[in-house]
Amino acid sequence: MARGEVAIGRCACGAVAVEIGVPARWAWHDHSGGSRLAHGAAYATYVGSWRSRFRFAEGEEHVSRYADEDAGVTRSFCARCGTPLAYERARSPQMVNVPRALFATRTGREPRYHMNLSQQADWAYLGEPLAPLKGYPGVMWERPRKKKRPPRDPML
Repeated sequence: MARGEVAIGRCACGAVAVEIGVPARWAWHDHSGGSRLAHGAAYATYVGSWRSRFRFAEGEEHVSRYADEDAGVTRSFCARCGTPLAYERARSPQMVNVPRALFATRTGREPRYHMNLSQQADWAYLGEPLAPLKGYPGVMWERPRKKKRPPRDPML
C-alpha cells in the first residue's frame, strides 16, 4: 500500500495491527445474524476499505480465518484474543470490511448506513428513554412501561 494517510487498528491483545487508507470507502452498521454471532453483539459496525488500501501491519502470523462457503464470506480474527479483524465477501473481492471498533483514531467515514435490518435482534436497544439506576453510578435503565388498565364499566 502506498504510504499516505492511514488509520491503524489493533486487536484486544495488541498482537495484530491492521492498516487502512483514509478515508475509508464507506462505513455501516450490519444487523445480520452472521455479524451478530461473529461479534457477540446486537450488530457490528464496519468500515470498508479497498483491498489495495488494506494490510496487516503487524502480527499476521496470529491471524486465523473462517470461510463460510455457503454464505460466500471469510472472517479473520486474532487467534490469541479472538478479536474480529476482517470480513470479506466473495461477491465484493475488491473490498475488505474492518470492524470500526479496532480504530482509536478517525477513519474518514461515519457509519450512516444500516444493513440487514430485517435480521435485527428483537432485544437490541432502539433508543428508548433511559434513567439513572439509583445506587449504581453509571448504570442506566429502561423504566418499565406502565400497563394500561382496561376502562371501568360505569354500570358496576
